[in-house]
Amino acid sequence: MKARTAFLVLLTAGVVGSAAWLVFFSPVLGVRSIEIVGNLTVASERIEQQAGVADLHPLATVNLADVETRVLGIRQLATAKVDRIWPGTLKIEVVEREPIAAIPAGDQVAIVDKQGVVIEIKAAPPPMLPLLKVDRPAAGDPAMMAALQVIQAVPGEVAGKVRQVRAGTAEGVTLELSDGRTVIWGGTDRPQEKAEILVSLLKRERAVTLYDVSSPDVVTLK
Repeated sequence: MKARTAFLVLLTAGVVGSAAWLVFFSPVLGVRSIEIVGNLTVASERIEQQAGVADLHPLATVNLADVETRVLGIRQLATAKVDRIWPGTLKIEVVEREPIAAIPAGDQVAIVDKQGVVIEIKAAPPPMLPLLKVDRPAAGDPAMMAALQVIQAVPGEVAGKVRQVRAGTAEGVTLELSDGRTVIWGGTDRPQEKAEILVSLLKRERAVTLYDVSSPDVVTLK
């Protein structure tokens, strides 16, 4: 009886050991494919290369946090989430940064997202992005962050007409439209009210060249 019990223990240990080897060390359950979703402009091949996971590396031992960190080394990406899909797929789900403005950088421009993160450097600003001019073009600068918030608050029917945004201070954001008209927006307060008033004024007061909606209670036209 004791011999039988010992045999069963050894057999069980062998099965467990084989299973552990199969999962943690064997290429049988290794990474055979990498599924990448959410990317629109960043090539899947680039993300896969940045992930740095070798073919047939045991899926169970892939350090997901390390892969996420490496993938986020691509500055066009805002977030990355990595999961295992058994038996052999590593899934990488990303969200790309959305460009909202171009900032002069010497004879080039830096394309930034809503957080002021530089996505890429270009020779000229893309046609639909406003040029942002601030004294201290750095993520976290109050004037720059206020300007980026205002750009996001500008209503859709006006956004395509904004060619330049200036911000000397966080309370002094000004928009210059493609038709030569200027909008003094002010600070980031009451964005919905300012947006509604601006849309209405631009439709009704076409002869006006300056719209001051910095205080929605007292709008000034010139």
